[in-house]
Amino acid sequence: MNKIAIFMADGFEEIEGLTVVDIVRRAGIDIDMVSIGGRLEVKGSHGIVVKADKIIADINKDDYNMLVLPGGKVGTENLEACEELIDMIGNFYGAGKYIAAICAAPSIFAHRGFLMGRKATSHPSFESHLEEGGAIVTHAPVEIDSGIITGQGMGASIEFALAITGILAGREKADSIAEVIVYKSPAK
Repeated sequence: MNKIAIFMADGFEEIEGLTVVDIVRRAGIDIDMVSIGGRLEVKGSHGIVVKADKIIADINKDDYNMLVLPGGKVGTENLEACEELIDMIGNFYGAGKYIAAICAAPSIFAHRGFLMGRKATSHPSFESHLEEGGAIVTHAPVEIDSGIITGQGMGASIEFALAITGILAGREKADSIAEVIVYKSPAK
């Protein structure tokens, strides 16, 4: 069974995090909202308080097939400051398991050299981090390259969530969810 952990830190971009949770749950994929703080309540970048399912200290990393990081400048800074999370991401990367990040959060992967020579995207204000990390920055809404999924930002949240769904539940399931939510992929 596929299972995702999405990590929430104070300052996370609510649309980026909750869109992933909503869409993958519609697809029947198990996802835990995991707070990196010592409490379940996490305050998003626009003051919306979300109650996570678990705190990072209480999870077993072996329960998951994919780790997801929502963006938001402050949220990304808080995620990157969490050593336990950074170690987990490094272990997933090393094991060839899927890791995903959107908006500012792909910079976390770039800072660790995970994007070297890979296609990636992020919020335009964070592209320099990706370039410095050796990524091939595409400016696309979503990129999938060698087990790493990156998304450009809040406006790409649905496409990012559908890409995650496609990987874990199949393209047909992702397409059926897109139809239900009346989502039309932007012209490329």
